[in-house]
Amino acid sequence: MSVRQLETRMVEKVWGRDFLPAPFSAPSGKRIGEIWFEPPSELPELLVKYLFTSEKLSVQVHPSDGNAIDGEAGKEECWFVLDATDDACLAIGFEREISPAEIAAAARDGTIEQLLTWHPARPGDFFYLPAGTVHAIGPGLSLVEVQQNSDTTFRLYDYGRPRELHLDRALAVADGVPYDPRHHGSVASRGQVLIDGEHFRLDRVVGHPDASTCEAYPGALLVLPLEGEMAARQGSARARPGECLCAESVADLDFSGAGLTLLTRAA
Repeated sequence: MSVRQLETRMVEKVWGRDFLPAPFSAPSGKRIGEIWFEPPSELPELLVKYLFTSEKLSVQVHPSDGNAIDGEAGKEECWFVLDATDDACLAIGFEREISPAEIAAAARDGTIEQLLTWHPARPGDFFYLPAGTVHAIGPGLSLVEVQQNSDTTFRLYDYGRPRELHLDRALAVADGVPYDPRHHGSVASRGQVLIDGEHFRLDRVVGHPDASTCEAYPGALLVLPLEGEMAARQGSARARPGECLCAESVADLDFSGAGLTLLTRAA
């Protein structure tokens, strides 16, 4: 089938929520932090998911394809902010250049939070995180995350939670530098193409895509409607907010009911 809806998976997290924004609903007694769309065989290298936070996530970092070792996989990712409380922030990069020894000491005594740059997050903000970027997501956020399909995460600090830390591997891949401002911006400043990077492209489209966007998506893509409804030109496949389609090409999609939609593909 040229277009189909992807299956979803709810993932419990200590920092998740027991009450999710519409159209989602958390099962009774569950704290849901992530909702994944199962990567299709056409795009096994990409993972798209929603994140919902009520507490801070760990201070963490991911390896690149180049410095991952056996059993690991590189992970670059990006965040599109859907909703945020007035004080919501994202920690990305350091306030100044910092040595591995300083990172290690700050991770051990908990002061690493104060060394990170905390960026205010507002609906429509976009952040791209190259592998090696030390980061943490704060509470009060609803995000869409697009990433390399990898679960390799090295935690530097976790606020005393009883979870494993990975200090040695984290220090081996972490970049002790400030966050590059070119990787961050609002929708108004970045326009339609949010990122066209080494591993994936992500576009924000309202209504019908223009000709250049169609040309940029000749092959398999994932389609995440945030408003309205997306459908297949042929067949019964369709998706509303909270759902995701996989299509063989953008030409297979019907945008007549579309509002705000995210399109993504592998590079």
